[in-house]
Amino acid sequence: MSRATLTLPNDLLDELMKSVSAKSKTEAVILAIRDEIKSKKIRKINDMAGSMEFTATADSLRHGDRRIG
Repeated sequence: MSRATLTLPNDLLDELMKSVSAKSKTEAVILAIRDEIKSKKIRKINDMAGSMEFTATADSLRHGDRRIG
């Protein structure tokens, strides 16, 4: 784990700790970072909606695997 020194506004950090029910400042920041990363990934997936073209049918995807006896 890396160590970092950050200067954060106290009111912002206090609000973050309350909103994520964190017991420590470190826990609050870790939860906020994880949530932001998750949100970005979800946004990226949602932005791709409708941009991919599938040529296989649902039936061929379900039953087309020849490796399954």
